[in-house]
Amino acid sequence: MTVYILVTILLVLVLVLACSSLRVVRQFERGVVFRLGKVRDAVQGPGLAVITPIVDHLHKVNMQIVTMPIPAQEGITRDNVTVKVDAVVYFRVTDPVRALVDVQNYEYAIGQVAQASLRSIIGKSELDDLLSNRERLNQGLELMIDSPALGWGVHIDRVEIKDVALPESMKRSMSRQAEAERERRSRVITAEGELQASEKLAQAAGMMTAQPAALQLRLLQTVVEVAAEKNSTVVLPFPVELLRFLERSTPPEPSTAESPEASSTPTTALTSEVITERISPGVVAPEDVAAVAQPPSPEANGETRTAAGHG
Repeated sequence: MTVYILVTILLVLVLVLACSSLRVVRQFERGVVFRLGKVRDAVQGPGLAVITPIVDHLHKVNMQIVTMPIPAQEGITRDNVTVKVDAVVYFRVTDPVRALVDVQNYEYAIGQVAQASLRSIIGKSELDDLLSNRERLNQGLELMIDSPALGWGVHIDRVEIKDVALPESMKRSMSRQAEAERERRSRVITAEGELQASEKLAQAAGMMTAQPAALQLRLLQTVVEVAAEKNSTVVLPFPVELLRFLERSTPPEPSTAESPEASSTPTTALTSEVITERISPGVVAPEDVAAVAQPPSPEANGETRTAAGHG
């Protein structure tokens, strides 16, 4: 009876040891075996791995690409602007033995190097580069992190700057700058439109000068447009040529620089041409026009006064 119990216990121990010596390595993992604390050169591939119980110890290393977010780092740019920048690091293990032996915790080490490199990039860059030229900064950040990571058996696939947090005062300044730039563009566009419109109007004026009938047609078109919108409005076109004709036909005003004798004489000399234009033909004879045009002589004035006295 005791023998059966011992055999059963022995079989159970054998099964336990057999189960403890078997390990399953998944497709995206690699197994590193430590035998009595020493690394074996052979790396266990995916599948079933058999190790010696109690003597061997198997460590599994993930060979997938790991996505590690970098916490937001606060720094001062080269143009003295305080910003907070966060990023994302994509890396994978290329040598599982070195990743386990050469560094205590490769993920923590990659995170610390990434934070320090991000602060360095912030200090070397300007604000405009952080906002618009991120590709170059990503490449520089990747090189800075990949240099020490290669010695740890880790390869940095890529680094991406995710967000740039600006102070509120800087946001307001940038918004005012954007508004001023938009206002400048709108004024330039308006000025260009006025220039093109003036050129077209000059061409139209030249064509109307060459063809006077075009001006009349334009006036008629304006009348039609106004009549279509407001029927109670009456438009009377007044040609500019009529104003010019009246200006030329108006006699010039007497000059104030004449002599006192001329200014004291109340009589006004009328030329025969003006009287002829103002009086209808056939009403006044030409000799009457000449008599009216000549001013009365002093002798005639004296005779008139004498006759009035006698009367």
